[in-house]
Amino acid sequence: MPSSIPPLPGLTRYTDWALVPDGLQTKTQLGRQGLKPGSAPVGQVLYHGNSYAPLYEETAAVPKRRTSPAQRAVLDRARELQYQCRRCGVREEDPLGKGRFCDPCRYAMTMWDQHRQAQFLARELVADPAAVLLVVDAEPDSLPEMQGVAVVSVRDRQVLYAAPAGEHGSPERGAVLDRLDALLVGRRVVEEPDHMGPNRRYPVALLRLPGEPVPPGRDRRHPWAAPHSRANASVARIWAPWYAFTDYPYCTVPCVPERGAAVPWSRSLNVAVDGRSMAEVLHRIADGTEPVWERAAWTLDGHGIGIPQLSG
Repeated sequence: MPSSIPPLPGLTRYTDWALVPDGLQTKTQLGRQGLKPGSAPVGQVLYHGNSYAPLYEETAAVPKRRTSPAQRAVLDRARELQYQCRRCGVREEDPLGKGRFCDPCRYAMTMWDQHRQAQFLARELVADPAAVLLVVDAEPDSLPEMQGVAVVSVRDRQVLYAAPAGEHGSPERGAVLDRLDALLVGRRVVEEPDHMGPNRRYPVALLRLPGEPVPPGRDRRHPWAAPHSRANASVARIWAPWYAFTDYPYCTVPCVPERGAAVPWSRSLNVAVDGRSMAEVLHRIADGTEPVWERAAWTLDGHGIGIPQLSG
């Protein structure tokens, strides 16, 4: 609602209700008498200090159209339905507002929609010959034999590149970066995030020492190294909404349970094996065979998927 209603041009303005001549009334005043304006406004009155209400001639007013019993019944039914969830039918004490869904149904539908979008994204990646998984372990506190880099094709699960990560600043690390720069041009990169286990696995770890600030966005020299999985998709950000685990009831932000304890892909000393394992997960999500949480919202509320089931 506007904070003020400006005056209409060309109409007489009355700055006080006492100055309004007899026979002129606002639309609200006419409505209280069962009337509505029958002509254009002939004046306006200031109210609330900064708004003008149009004034109409009472003699030109016409009766309001009366609501028929059938119309009244429809309006009453519509008013009643404002309190009834259109999905499960439960009746609430307060109007449900736009959409007419109760909180549990709205929660279940939101989680289902994220679940469905995760499958759409997985299907896109599985069908894309340019999509690859980039798995990196380059943290100094990792075991030396564990530090490595692997690139795995999402569609056919083939290992396109696998090598030791090398130490930061070494010729070996430089050779790895050069190979990734050439291999990942035009590729759609999928990552494994760092919160899946005790060691960080972000590709940006190849470029900087631990604790060194990481600027946002893609790296200019190495665009495949997008920090914090914001520019590149990650397996966890696809699997988490599919699996639908949440930390507390009615939270609509799915996450990985117990810091990755239940993830369905391997996390081993061999990053190439882990990459193929993650590719398998994406394929299972794409074809719908990957399990969901036993307490996923849309399986517990008794209404299945998040499609409205009541008419009206």
